[in-house]
Amino acid sequence: MKSGTRALGVAESYRGNASTLAGAVVRASRVADGFSFTSCTVGGLDSTAAVVECYQRLDREDVRYVFVSGIAPAWFNVVDLHAVHEAVSRPVLSVSFEASEGLEAAIEREFSGEERDERLAVYERQPDRRPVDVNGERVFVRSVGCENPAEVVRAFAPEGGRPEPLRVARLAARAADRMEAAD
Repeated sequence: MKSGTRALGVAESYRGNASTLAGAVVRASRVADGFSFTSCTVGGLDSTAAVVECYQRLDREDVRYVFVSGIAPAWFNVVDLHAVHEAVSRPVLSVSFEASEGLEAAIEREFSGEERDERLAVYERQPDRRPVDVNGERVFVRSVGCENPAEVVRAFAPEGGRPEPLRVARLAARAADRMEAAD
């Protein structure tokens, strides 16, 4: 991967009813190259649109990949990776950092009726998680439109297991969330 190749990482921080999403454009060389912010509803169904909005606000054709931290930010606000891929025409990778049995049981426990059915339908359409070993750590990756997700994740994770676009986006989301809480 060339050092100037750029990826958008989208991560969240939330308090209360809204989740701050930060988008961070980071080069494979670890240089941060742009930011965007938006929000989605905690417990809602608008995270897919929020991820797309982070990409669109940047208006950056040079972004080659979109990384999303996890699959269900903002308390089960499930991201539809296929819809993001279709909207941005870029490979989309969801990276999570803990092994799990999946979200079906938790969604069924926390929601009922149409709210449960909508979340499960989106969740069940997503590609399976695949374990990827990165710098001695294991992450779990879902991807749409990416032929070599393990290579892409490793290229953007020069140390530790967290890809740099997601690490920077998480820091930015937390800072924006703290600033908003202070107002």
